[in-house]
Amino acid sequence: MNLARTSVIASNLFREVIRDRVLYLLLLYGLIMAAASQLLPRIAANTQDKILLDLGIAAIGILALLIAVFVGTGLVQKEIEKRTVLVMIAKPISAAEFIVGKHWGLTGVLALLVTVMTAMFWGLLQFQQIPFPMLSLGIAALFQILELALITAVAILLGVLTSPILAMLLSLAVYLMGHLSRDLLALGKLVPDATFQQVTKILYLILPDLSRLDWKNQAVYGMNLMPAPLELAGHAAYGLLYTSLLLAIATFIFSRRQF
Repeated sequence: MNLARTSVIASNLFREVIRDRVLYLLLLYGLIMAAASQLLPRIAANTQDKILLDLGIAAIGILALLIAVFVGTGLVQKEIEKRTVLVMIAKPISAAEFIVGKHWGLTGVLALLVTVMTAMFWGLLQFQQIPFPMLSLGIAALFQILELALITAVAILLGVLTSPILAMLLSLAVYLMGHLSRDLLALGKLVPDATFQQVTKILYLILPDLSRLDWKNQAVYGMNLMPAPLELAGHAAYGLLYTSLLLAIATFIFSRRQF
């Protein structure tokens, strides 16, 4: 895989997605947080600071997730419908460069969005004079980018396999199940049925364990609830390896498609 060609594909997609009014999400986020900061003191006495912290982190994740799913699932299909994929195939561009370049480009957009929204969130908390754990929130934002990179890989893989609408629904399902995979495994242990237990174990192994990359709740309460640095590094490595595996599968399937 040629990194230069991959970077060109990534940078082109980055500019394209930015031009598609994605940055209006930043305005939407700002409006949501401004409205929340004014309404919460009136309806949540003595708990508004905690709720605002939860809301701010959750809103960043939800808005970025929508971009990852709705844009990621249509990346390949869009190129096929516009027939531009034929031009790319005619050039010395491999399937791996095409898939990885698309992933890098969209992940770059998501990283930018998360970074800017997190900075806006920090600014609002400072303005409202609300104490917050800056370091733990920063770590949570970094892992949020890793989680979004993984979901983007899921969206691209499903976009290669099926139609964009079905891929969107399946991607959202994977996101939800990924956050519940540990609960599913625990449920299997409570049910005295060997078949059900085996099914839950298989699902746990197949589905991404997104709880490894979700540190939003811990961030709200501070660094004392965060894992040790070595454990955090292990969770980050898990996310990167899982993402790489998904991209490898997507590349293999895409290379076998006939256009």
